[in-house]
Amino acid sequence: MTHVDTLVVGAGVSGLTAARLLADAGQTVITLEARDRVGGRVHTDRGSGWLTDLGASWIHGITDNPLADLVRGWSMPTVEFTVGSYQPDGRAIAYYDPAGRRLGDDDAAAFGADVRAADEALAGAVEGSFPGSSFGEAIEVALSTLGWNEDRTERVREFLRHRAEEQYGVSADLLDAHGLDDDAVDGDEVVLPEGFDALPARLAEGLDVRLEHVVSRVRWSEHGVEVVTSRGELTADRAVVTVPVGLLKSGALELDPPLPPSHARALDGLEMNAFEKVFLRFDAAFWDEDVYAVRRQGPAGLWWHSWYDLTRLHDQPTLLTFAAGPCAEAIRGWTDEQVVASVLESLRGIYGDRVTDPVEVRITHWQDDPWTHGSYAYMTLGSTPEDHDRLAEPIGGVLHLAGETTWAEDPATVTAAFRSGHRAAENILGRTLDLPT
Repeated sequence: MTHVDTLVVGAGVSGLTAARLLADAGQTVITLEARDRVGGRVHTDRGSGWLTDLGASWIHGITDNPLADLVRGWSMPTVEFTVGSYQPDGRAIAYYDPAGRRLGDDDAAAFGADVRAADEALAGAVEGSFPGSSFGEAIEVALSTLGWNEDRTERVREFLRHRAEEQYGVSADLLDAHGLDDDAVDGDEVVLPEGFDALPARLAEGLDVRLEHVVSRVRWSEHGVEVVTSRGELTADRAVVTVPVGLLKSGALELDPPLPPSHARALDGLEMNAFEKVFLRFDAAFWDEDVYAVRRQGPAGLWWHSWYDLTRLHDQPTLLTFAAGPCAEAIRGWTDEQVVASVLESLRGIYGDRVTDPVEVRITHWQDDPWTHGSYAYMTLGSTPEDHDRLAEPIGGVLHLAGETTWAEDPATVTAAFRSGHRAAENILGRTLDLPT
């Protein structure tokens, strides 16, 4: 039976970062991956001749961000695209009111100012919230302090609820009041026009990564670990398990013995979300020029309210919209044709007959992915931000959990996955490590 220093379960960015650092430090490391590719929830599709990041797209905030530093150090091209965190303004955004009329510059600026005022009130409402209360309740508390008329309040309420859905793929009423505590971006946001999968591919170079090895059990004790896979068993002095929360909670991967109570409680408070991408490519653009995004206010924007113009990334007229939270759950069983018809109907509410049929469509289905059961994790009612870091505390000196949801500062991001893998390697070696180069 093969024995190594460390077994890493999962070849996403977190697992590959840990494996890279441990291997560079002289350890023998094997990384086990159920898929036929590396990257996990970083997945770039090139099969149709177009480049489409079906998973992660953005690096959210490049200031003092070690992931951004790594991407720059590896000379990976980036393009600034600073609206990925659902900002109200700061970049050119075309807003359309409930009647389908575009807001003028002054009205759009006033709306952005309203959102920032509400955010200030919201910070106080969240800080004073009771344990177990929702982000939706905090929104109502904050808005009640502002003294606005009904229409003004409703427009901002919509925005804040849409932001919760688009940031965490869940209704604001199911997200803990502290669920967006990490919602801050330092510096610009960027995307990788040559595909985000270049990052895990580079991390994996030279590593012993074994694809199509489905791990069903990790037995651990003070003496080490035994890992059962679809292609046999391996042993190691320790293991780093980097699979998503959805897989950990599904029962498909058994930890034997189960997680200690503190880790189990932290895991109980986290759930995978419902969040899908819809890419529409067209022969020609019919939407507003020189904007980062188009947003619709009012009931017509209940589901499809934001479209992001990706044209300048690949020189092909392309819109990206998100099915998030209730919308993603409702359309889960729809055909692609039904989804596209629904999105186009919403666009025609703004642009009328100018809207043409797309020449290509790509729709993700992360909710149905057996290795994720969703896109990323969110905080359920009663959970705490500390639950993220609590999951990462080493167990018995041999078992380590890592991944985007184990990093409290900015979970649900590739940056969090990267930093959690770095931390796991440092915990194993008991010393500070430089980042990969």
